[in-house]
Amino acid sequence: MRASTRRELIAGPAGKIECAIDEPEGRSPRGVALVAHPHPLHGGTLDNKVAQTLARAFVELGYAAWRPNFRGVGASEGRHDEGRGEVDDLAAVITHLQASRPVLAGFSFGAAVQTRLAQRVSPERMVLVGVAVKHIEAMPVPADTILIHGEADTTVPLAEVLAWARPQDLPVVVVPGADHFFHRRLQILRAIVANNWKQA
Repeated sequence: MRASTRRELIAGPAGKIECAIDEPEGRSPRGVALVAHPHPLHGGTLDNKVAQTLARAFVELGYAAWRPNFRGVGASEGRHDEGRGEVDDLAAVITHLQASRPVLAGFSFGAAVQTRLAQRVSPERMVLVGVAVKHIEAMPVPADTILIHGEADTTVPLAEVLAWARPQDLPVVVVPGADHFFHRRLQILRAIVANNWKQA
C-alpha cells in the first residue's frame, strides 16, 4: 500500500498469520483498526483495493491499521474454514495487540466475518462494506455501525443487505452506480468513512 507498510507474522490458531500494518506518522495511534479482506477462495487478500482503502482511511483518522491474511492466504498458514476459523484468526490478532476496543472493519466476506467477531469482542465501532450477508450468516451489529453498499452490486444485491439491516433499524449508505468492488469510487468510500467518523 505505502512504502511505510510493514509485514509481520503472528501466532494464530491454525499457524502463522501474515499481517500488513500501517500507522500514522509522527504520532501515537489513537487505537487499532482491524481490516478484514474478501473471500479467500475468490482471490481475496490483504492487498484487496477496498481493504487498502479502509486501512488508509483509518490511518488518516489516527489509527494503526492491521490487515491480516486469512488462513491459507499468502504467508498465513492453515486452510479456509468457511468463516469459522477466520473469526478465530481475527480474534488472535486482537489478542496479540492487546486491543480492548478495536475498530472492526471489513469488505464482503471479511465484513460478514467481522459481524461474528463483534459477538466476542466489544468494538469501538464497525465499518462494513459490501457485507456478504447471504454468503455466510451475518450477525446483528451495533447501532452506530457504518454500513456502505454499492447501488449496482450484483455480487451481493443491495436488496439483500437492506433486508438484513431493516430489522436492526440500521441505516445503509448507498453509493450510486457503485459495483461490489467500488471501481472508480474508492475515494468516495474513503470520504464516507472519514465524514461519518468526524460526526461521531
